[in-house]
Amino acid sequence: MAGMKLLEIKNHLFSSVYPERRRFIAWLLLCAALAAHIGEEAATGFLELWNPEVASLGFPALRFHFPVWITLLALAVAGLLILSYWVRRGTWWTPAAAYIFILLMLSNGIAHLAFSFHRREMMPGAYTSPLLIAASIFLWTTLRPITADSS
Repeated sequence: MAGMKLLEIKNHLFSSVYPERRRFIAWLLLCAALAAHIGEEAATGFLELWNPEVASLGFPALRFHFPVWITLLALAVAGLLILSYWVRRGTWWTPAAAYIFILLMLSNGIAHLAFSFHRREMMPGAYTSPLLIAASIFLWTTLRPITADSS
């Protein structure tokens, strides 16, 4: 009986009857994956790879010092968590914001893995890139239109 109750709770949380709740959970999971990704980049020296690359491409304005870089990313995650209030409420513009968030995080995750494959070594941020990709796909699945026959 306890197993059935747990199954009912799980189905209640992720049921298509409550698409806003499912989207809210997926949004928070993607925010958590992004925070873990930023933490990995900070711990493995991402800026030591980034700054010389952007300087060689002729974009010296995109070079960052660690305190500025980590502060900007922390503010971005905080801003995304603030937006989760409106995602939970199901505000009309949140699907568009979710698509933008998904596109950016999918691109980031795929780029880290592609560059790691190209360089034949794991670059900073590559270990958490699959989390970004998986969480992005999960959020994407919550944006599908709910039809009467899909229940």
